[in-house]
Amino acid sequence: MENREYRAAGGVVQDEAGRVLLIERFVMRNGELAHEIRLPKGHVEAGETDDQAAVREVCEETGYCDITITRDLGEGYTEFTWPDKELHIRRTEHYYLMHLADPRRDDPHFDSSHSEETLFRPRWVADLAAAEAALSYESERRFVRRAIDDGTLEH
Repeated sequence: MENREYRAAGGVVQDEAGRVLLIERFVMRNGELAHEIRLPKGHVEAGETDDQAAVREVCEETGYCDITITRDLGEGYTEFTWPDKELHIRRTEHYYLMHLADPRRDDPHFDSSHSEETLFRPRWVADLAAAEAALSYESERRFVRRAIDDGTLEH
């Protein structure tokens, strides 16, 4: 089994109305079609800071690019195995609370047109509580709870 370890960064993005930007896709996992709802995030590239990577990844995965970081939500560690890919992942994740300044959207852009990331589609939910309820993975729900607990926004 291959082991992979890396840093990732992403965002909990809110618009003027307090809605939260998520991404969703249907993807094959262990031979079955799985529905995933996630926070936008991705690899921190060489020479890039976590906050730079977070802004870039949100833009790349969603097409929403006019975003600003309003608060650091900290780091977490996640570890999982994809048996069907014979791959074990260890990932440090750093998330930021972000504000969408302009609702105009470009097309998302990915390094590879064959990547599973190309299956993601933006999905807006009403607020932070709805985002926490919708997310597929506890590791990501923790960061939304941090945004809620910070009391930074009233939504």
